[in-house]
Parts: sequence; structure tokens; C-alpha cells
Amino acid sequence: MVTLADIVEYCDTRTNRFETPDFTGAFNGLQLENDGNITKIGAAVDAGLSPFQLATERNIDFLIVHHGLFWTPPVPLTDSNYAKIKHCIQNNLAIYSSHLPLDNHPEIGNNKILADKLNLKANDTFLSYQGVDVGLIVKNKINIKELKVRLDGLFPKGFHSLLFGSSKPDKIAILTGSGQSAIKEILSLGIDTLITGELKQHHFNLAQEKRLNLFLCGHYATETFGVNELGKEISIKFDLPYEFIDLECPI
Repeated sequence: MVTLADIVEYCDTRTNRFETPDFTGAFNGLQLENDGNITKIGAAVDAGLSPFQLATERNIDFLIVHHGLFWTPPVPLTDSNYAKIKHCIQNNLAIYSSHLPLDNHPEIGNNKILADKLNLKANDTFLSYQGVDVGLIVKNKINIKELKVRLDGLFPKGFHSLLFGSSKPDKIAILTGSGQSAIKEILSLGIDTLITGELKQHHFNLAQEKRLNLFLCGHYATETFGVNELGKEISIKFDLPYEFIDLECPI
């Protein structure tokens, strides 16, 4: 029998949990335990009631999520928050969260896997948070038209592009999820192209004024990679079945 402790130890080590800072209140690691035995691994982007219910339907008892149960400020365990905890406890479902550790990981991070899937080679990192860079910079030899073709293949449900920068950028910045914090940084680095999940409306004007190429591929869609890869690794290492729970969130 594979134990919860074994899985948690592997996840903590593999994700560099203790070496990677995160936003205040974003607790990484085991957020809710079960009876201590694991029979099936699952992964989802969000710690929501729907993925929890789907996990139970699919006999998953260890669920990895990117956006965990706990953030700032803390919230009372009432209404849907209570329903989520109640469901997990009643159905013996353990929840493990990994946020920034699965964004910037050099092998199984969202940024790195996204770059690999686009056949772009990692060159550097950027955007320091408490001494750890959370964004990725890749070398580029293709034009914007070819980049759009590759993104079409990776995100078939669509993405938005604001194309006001160079037609063949030397470097491309990647920051999965929210890319708002990356704009000022790429400008200071002389990079005019960013692949991210989402931005704000005012970035449309900024892209024109600063001559930027901005690709908005979806917060959810760009953060499916890390949890999925970690789940598959655990499945292989511990010889357990694995399933990714995709809610097909369009945002």
C-alpha cells in the first residue's frame, strides 16, 4: 500500500516546496489529509467543489491542485467553503497544493513545459519574487506568424493576440497565469513579446504605445501543465493510476 506520507514527501522534494517562496497565504504542500493510504492520483488546476466531486466519482484519493484552498485573507468555513472541506473529509480525499513551485520549476513548471511544447529553448529567467525568478525567457528563431501557428496547436480552443511588436523577436518572455507583473519587467529587459495567461484591458493600449506582442492564452489553460506532469510522475514512480480532471475553464 502506498502511503500519503510517501506521496507528500515526493511532492515536497520534487517541487522544491521549501526553497520556493509564494504569495502570503498561499500555503503549498498537503492542505487536507485523508486516512493515510493512496490508491489513485488526480490533478486539477483549482481546488473547487466540482473538481473535488469529479475526483471522488473517479475514485481519486490524492488530488494535486495549482490553486489551493488557502489564500489571503482567510475565510470562514461556511457555504461553499464548508461544502468543499466536508466533501473531502467524507470521501477520504487528500488535497495537495503547489502554486509558484509549479510555475517556475526548471523541469516540470508551467513556464518550462509551455516553452517545450512550443519548441522554444529556455535561455534565462526573470521577474524576481523574494529572490526567486518566476518567469522564463526563451531564445527565438521563428517569426510571429509561425509562433501563432504553434500556439494554435497548443491552445485549440483559442487565444488572444495583440501584435504591435517586432515580426521576429530575438527573445520571448513566458509567464503562465496572470501576466500583469511581467509587462514592466520585459520593457526594462528590452523584450517586446510575452506569452501569458491573462492581462487587463489597459494592456491593449500599452501594447500599441510600447510596441509589444502579447499573447493571452488563458489563465487556466496555461496552468494545466505542471500539476498534470507531477501527477504523471507520481503515477509512474508509485505504480498508481492517474487522471487529470479538466473542467475546460475558458478564462
